Amino acid sequence: MSSSHVLLGLLAVGAMHGYDLKRAYDNRLPQAKPLGYGQVYATLGRLSRDGLVTPAGQDRDAGPDRTSYAITPAGRAALDEWLAAVEPPAPHVASTLLNKVMVALLVADVDRARRYLTAQRRAHTDRLRELTALKIAPGARLDDVIAADYAIAHLDADLRWLQTTLDRVADWHREVRA
Repeated sequence: MSSSHVLLGLLAVGAMHGYDLKRAYDNRLPQAKPLGYGQVYATLGRLSRDGLVTPAGQDRDAGPDRTSYAITPAGRAALDEWLAAVEPPAPHVASTLLNKVMVALLVADVDRARRYLTAQRRAHTDRLRELTALKIAPGARLDDVIAADYAIAHLDADLRWLQTTLDRVADWHREVRA
């Protein structure tokens, strides 16, 4: 994810200072990887340096001065270009889940792989239940529902893979024993 572009998108709605940007990020992308305040301010510095945002005023609400930033025309053009670009599917599988299963099988510990797959399936199922409850909770916001739908689709794919792999491990174990 490009935090620069997400911040530009948030600023496209209106000028904000770093604290408000962080809060807006957390509210609009509730299931995304958290973005720290330091990352927000460092990103704002780079965006300002590159002419994509500009200081738009200072606020002082019972604390230190806070500089608000606004998106520039160049920033809006960069945001539009990013939004129009199709994301290519990832060329490589990068998953701790896959790595653990492959290493367990590599060291020929079928029982360990089976225990891990079963425990992981349980953890995925528990998370699936949490996300489903979040979606149907009274007052669930559209942001939460869309993010939960995305996470549920990925969990569902992982669960199907976990079951398929459990079946294949059982077949592999039978082959090795024969």
